[in-house]
Amino acid sequence: MADGSISERVIRVFADFKKVDSGDIKAETTFEELGFDSLDGLNLIFELEEEFDIVVPDDKVQSMRSVAEVIAGIESIVDSGTTQQPAAA
Repeated sequence: MADGSISERVIRVFADFKKVDSGDIKAETTFEELGFDSLDGLNLIFELEEEFDIVVPDDKVQSMRSVAEVIAGIESIVDSGTTQQPAAA
């Protein structure tokens, strides 16, 4: 995995996605405050899955509405050891 805590990495992914300084994004920041629409949210999830080499279940995606909720969700998935499965040959 890349260097940095999960929260730092999540914030970096958000900042890169929105093309803003990571200092502008706080845990309390909501998707609405970032101006995310549903397509942005979906694309962001893809970015996070790639960053952490995980799969975010659809039910978890539906409950994520802020940076803090994303951090908690990613931490839960990483702690459970649910990583992406290799593609079938």
